[in-house]
Amino acid sequence: MLPGLLWYFIFKYLPMYGVIIAFKNYNFSKGIWGSPWVGLKHFEFLFRNNDFFVIVKNTLLINVYELLFAFPIPILLAVLLNEMKNMMFKRTIQTVVYFPHFLSWVVFGGIIIQLLAPNEGFVNNILRYFGMEPVFFMTKSEYFRPIVILSSILKESGWGAIIYLAALSGIDQDQYEAATIDGANRWQKLLYVTIPGISNTVILMLILKIGYLLDVGFEQIYILYNPSIYDVGDVLSTYIYRIGLQGAQFSVTAAIGLFQSAIGFFLIWGTNRLARRYSDVSLW
Repeated sequence: MLPGLLWYFIFKYLPMYGVIIAFKNYNFSKGIWGSPWVGLKHFEFLFRNNDFFVIVKNTLLINVYELLFAFPIPILLAVLLNEMKNMMFKRTIQTVVYFPHFLSWVVFGGIIIQLLAPNEGFVNNILRYFGMEPVFFMTKSEYFRPIVILSSILKESGWGAIIYLAALSGIDQDQYEAATIDGANRWQKLLYVTIPGISNTVILMLILKIGYLLDVGFEQIYILYNPSIYDVGDVLSTYIYRIGLQGAQFSVTAAIGLFQSAIGFFLIWGTNRLARRYSDVSLW
């Protein structure tokens, strides 16, 4: 366990020292301790900034949509793969759905943009074939969030299914045999043996997912969005990039990061309490 503990200590706990710049007017030349204290000034700036609440709303909506539409897909995929009896076909499907995970968002996002391109994109060519006008998907606010959710499903659902496949492999096969003797069909086995067998894993993954409701992956959004859809596409991670790295407002971005972490902690804590109250599984 020592290498893992050292990694967490060096890269997760030691950097917490830098959180104090959220309460300072950080100056690069003066350093962290030399910069003057300003108390809650940066938090007041955020909470009085209307743009900040729009960005928080965008972040929450994208994550809620992912929770509703993308979270169940790996579970469904794992169950379907588990039901396959032809091992060669099963392994082929697994390889196909796992592969996108190993592509960077630069590559995968570029593929999505090319597929949706107004002139030569595959989707718009189909629309033209049926006599419809091409759609500028990447510049329309109403299409951006569905594109983000669909691209997440295509890229990560196969990899996410691995966890549920591992949980499925841990189900006692005697339960399936007993269900067969009792006359259960495949649907009843799925409903009364398979789903309950992975329910604990689903609950744990759900708790962790809810903890990230204020965190959307930077790479995906940065590759897919553009200034014309900032009203629905700008999220906390891209906002931090713009004002922190490009605008050099390090103290403000530290305040945003601390705000994200605090909300994430309370979400995990609350969800874990609910899970412990209404089920027999929890993180602690």
